[in-house]
Amino acid sequence: MTKFQERIFSGVQPTGTLHLGNYLGAIKNFVELQEKYNCIYCVVDQHAITVDQNPQELRSNILEVLASFIAAGVDYQKQIIFQQSSVPAHSQLAWVFNCVSRIGWLNRMTQFKDKAGKNKENVSVGLMVYPNLMAADILAYLATHVPVGDDQKQHLELSRDIAQKFNNDFGVDFFPQPEPLIYGSATRVMSLRDGNKKMSKSDPSDFSRILLTDDDETISAKIRKAKSDSELIPNTKDALQNKPECLNLINILAATTNQSVEQVLGNYAGKEYSSLKKDLADCLVQVISPIRKEINNLLDNRDELNVILAEGTEKAAAIANPVIEEVYRIVGFK
Repeated sequence: MTKFQERIFSGVQPTGTLHLGNYLGAIKNFVELQEKYNCIYCVVDQHAITVDQNPQELRSNILEVLASFIAAGVDYQKQIIFQQSSVPAHSQLAWVFNCVSRIGWLNRMTQFKDKAGKNKENVSVGLMVYPNLMAADILAYLATHVPVGDDQKQHLELSRDIAQKFNNDFGVDFFPQPEPLIYGSATRVMSLRDGNKKMSKSDPSDFSRILLTDDDETISAKIRKAKSDSELIPNTKDALQNKPECLNLINILAATTNQSVEQVLGNYAGKEYSSLKKDLADCLVQVISPIRKEINNLLDNRDELNVILAEGTEKAAAIANPVIEEVYRIVGFK
């Protein structure tokens, strides 16, 4: 048996109103995982400032993410939800990991290359080293499992490499090797305007994404206008690979209704897109409407949300502080 208690860690950036991709790729899974594991869910505000943020908007977004967690069903009384920057152990451990991690490892991170583009020399240092902070987020709690989408698997591998190198460098068996948990058919929800691009808050088109705060009419309109083609829906999963927008709509409906892609495809093969879009819109309205209403109710009492964050911070720090104390002893600071 492992000496490490099974524990899940995951975080969401407060960079604007959360969208359907955040819900299906992360938060929906958070709700399911809390029934089986001890979970720590973090609003990762330190990651958010790797790119420019408006301070007032950032503070508001932190509370909106918390409200979205709770509205979707995360139980803050049984699980820990907190704000990353409120627990200093994240930054403290990240610096140690900056000195354990290797430049060559970070240079191989494809997400950094994608985000930096041709501007590599002008982006913040934080954008490059944030996978080290991500490792600190996870390992400050000796977390054993991390729910990840396809685009985060490489970062989790780096966390494992850092944990192993730390243990080897100092001759200890201190940090676990966190394992990925990949759930559902929509771990990566794509843009409604381009099935080859991930759904994102930064996309200039509002019709590329569905927000958790969108009203029923807006949700329906966005699905109706989602990119499709004039052909009928194919009848095999292989044929979907050449139709990324169709695959995306099928994936979303499958994840929302807890069905497999094959089950959903069997219901719509040979039909026009209008049938799929109508049912998908109705389904999303049914799921998002109560979440939207509860988000709005929670945001009407921001003082209570701040209390929830403070209580979460206290619980998180109680786990992370002894870990950083032991790390400081191991590296020779104490």
